[in-house]
Amino acid sequence: MNDDFAATASELRYAVFRLARRLRCARAVDAMSDAQLATLGALRAHGRHTLSRLAEREGVTAPTMSVTINGLVELGFVVRIPDEDDRRRVHVEITEQGENIVTETINRRDELLADMISAHDFEERDIAVLREASALLRQVADA
Repeated sequence: MNDDFAATASELRYAVFRLARRLRCARAVDAMSDAQLATLGALRAHGRHTLSRLAEREGVTAPTMSVTINGLVELGFVVRIPDEDDRRRVHVEITEQGENIVTETINRRDELLADMISAHDFEERDIAVLREASALLRQVADA
């Protein structure tokens, strides 16, 4: 690996880690875990899933996802829906209340980040660089 790539990767990792850590503190429900919020976000973005498919998407085991879903069901943020064709299969779907939690958390995080950015005296070209960096980071993350 090129030394420039390694140094850039290290700097980006550190900056993204610190930023993500600060943003994770802003959420609509303080008692909700990061895993629960990520699961709600996945269901909101991708719709109804089976438990096993959701576990695969989130990179956790089925038993771990089952525990996460149990907590979200208790809170009223998701529902289990039996499969019409295969009674052994259950789908998980976000509720309106769960959608509201995700939306509120996104809004709080966006507001926090906007406040963090506006606290600096960035010039318009700096803001443009942040927009460009955002697009590039999304490409890296989505690859």
